Parts: sequence; C-alpha cells; structure tokens
Amino acid sequence: MKLIIIVLFGMFTLNLTGQISHKQWDELVKKHVTKSGTVNYEEFINDKEHMDAYLTLLSNNPPKSSWTKDETLAYWINAYNAFTVKLIVKHFPVKSIKDLGGPIYKVNTSWDIKFIKIGGEELNLNNIEHQKIRGHFNEPRIHFAVNCASVSCPRLRNEAFTADKLEAQLTDQAKCFLQYKIKNDLSDPKNPKVSKLFSWYSGDFEVDGKTLIDFINKYSISKIPEGTSLKYLDYNWNLNN
Repeated sequence: MKLIIIVLFGMFTLNLTGQISHKQWDELVKKHVTKSGTVNYEEFINDKEHMDAYLTLLSNNPPKSSWTKDETLAYWINAYNAFTVKLIVKHFPVKSIKDLGGPIYKVNTSWDIKFIKIGGEELNLNNIEHQKIRGHFNEPRIHFAVNCASVSCPRLRNEAFTADKLEAQLTDQAKCFLQYKIKNDLSDPKNPKVSKLFSWYSGDFEVDGKTLIDFINKYSISKIPEGTSLKYLDYNWNLNN
C-alpha cells in the first residue's frame, strides 16, 4: 500500500517532461502567509509533513536542460523561499534570521549554512540566490521574489511561482514592494527613501543604459525626477511574522 501511495504521489508531482508541480508549496503559503507577506511560522511547524514532502520533491528533482527558462527560474525562486522558511522553522522561535549565523558575509552568516541538498549537490541560500539565480538569469525583479524572512524584505508571496504566471508575478512583486512605505517611501518623489536592496544590487537594476531611477519609475506609482538623490532606509531584519 505504501509503495502504491508513493507511486501515485509521483504521478501528481511530475509531468512527462520531468517538470515538477509546485502545488504543495502553493497550498502551504496560501494557508500560512497573508497577502501582505506576514508568515505564521507556528502553522508551518504544524504542517511539517506537508512542508518536508515539498522540500523532498525539490531535492530529488533538480532542473533539467529540457526545462524552459521560466520553469527553471520559478523552481529556484520557490526553492529559495521554501528552504528559508525551513531554516526559520528549524530554529523557531527566533527574532531574526541573522541570529542563526555569524557576521562574516559569504563565510558564516545564516545564508552560508549548507543545509540544502538538491540533486546530490549541497547548497546554502547564497548559492541559490547568487549562483543558481543571479548567475544564470538577467532578471532584476528576482530581488522582489526571493524572501529573506525579514520585515524589510519584499513580501513572501502567498502563492507559488509558476512558469505560466512568472512574468505577471514578478511585475506584481516589484509594484507591491515599491508601494509599502516601510520598505520604500516615495510619498515625496523629490525626497525618495528607498530600500537598501537598490544599493546592494544597484548593478542588477542599471542595465541597457537605464538608471536605477528609471527602473524604479517603471514599477512605482510615484515617479522620481531623474537626477534626484536617493536616500536608503535602514533595513529591518526582524522576523516577518
């Protein structure tokens, strides 16, 4: 009976091309994450079996060369977000994700903990963000899709990213991020206060001859005059719960 269940489970999570379904993650975030991105980590703990099943699915089914670009990118965004939640759940209660590691970036921080196994490869969150995502995709909007479990981060989306909706989802994440005053305050376009994400990854946004302000104006309601000096808000690393 157990073998039959496992086989049936595989039929529903993989299609004929080997592309996985993110339905499990979609169900989890719809249940435990609000539309604004507040995360109920206690409920994720109570849903451990469901969560672990999805992480196992990711671990056993890395992207294949036959996948489209959007299928692969959606996979890695969901993987980053799901494993971040797993890291918090494992150590919960915790005030901040930064409390789980040391102070030296790309050496011993929380993002350098190698607790992820995908296709036999041992990874940390930095590996996924900077190698698997930024290293292969020229897509600045991913910075609004991956979530670092903190108040100042772009919201954890309460639906899974999928290839068929990825373009609309990334655009929506960018617009939503720029509308939250605690993350970006553009109420006075001549005195804009924006997230430090735009400073940390400025090179990702300044492409094809466009400025950072050009990028922000593409997705924001308030338009910043070109040449305006940007002020960067302090980053709140408290847990997004």
